[in-house]
Amino acid sequence: MKTIGLFLCCVMGCFGEEKFVELFNGKDFEGWGAKGKTEFKGYLVKDGAIVSTPKCRMLATDQEYGDYVLEFEFQLTPAANNGLGIHYAGQGDPAYKGMELQVLDNTAKKWAKLKDYQYHGSLYGLVPAKRGFLKPVGEWNKEVVTVKGPKVKVELNGTVIMEANLDDLVSKLEKSHKHREGAQRRKGKICFCGHGDIVSYRNIRIKEFKKVEEKKVGGATSEKT
Repeated sequence: MKTIGLFLCCVMGCFGEEKFVELFNGKDFEGWGAKGKTEFKGYLVKDGAIVSTPKCRMLATDQEYGDYVLEFEFQLTPAANNGLGIHYAGQGDPAYKGMELQVLDNTAKKWAKLKDYQYHGSLYGLVPAKRGFLKPVGEWNKEVVTVKGPKVKVELNGTVIMEANLDDLVSKLEKSHKHREGAQRRKGKICFCGHGDIVSYRNIRIKEFKKVEEKKVGGATSEKT
């Protein structure tokens, strides 16, 4: 038994990893509130992908998630704008009742004068992402979002483009700041944020982290998940 390591786990918190599970089955919206349906809230299931339409609204998971790695592929159309909501409360605007990670065609002239925190991969309204790592419009991109405690990281096509510490952000925000409520949340639904543009998502899967607790039994320290 490594006493020092267990002590650090007890003080700082440890995380054990689960296996990846599919968040979208490629056939219908099971797990997203509409089992058996191939059209829901302005999104379609087409060729194994979730495709937004001009009528798209918020499409949220049934389950809430706290600490996890989320992997997915996405395909943009010209000037497309969508978003990935994390820690979403299930009601209201995910950008404020949770947080929104931008999904956007950075190359479109329409978006040439946005604020830096509005481009793809940014934590909307809070932290800008690095630009220049999206594939050409029409090609599939791969994104990995890691959420662990207050830390959020976005990796796009193999490059980390955004990292944030929510605790640090909240400490600097005024109590009246419109993003403060969402940035304080540490658990919620995952959702796609509908803005009326066409974006496709596929191969969506998630791996949760479960916190390891320390417990003394008969003078010895054991781990419990």
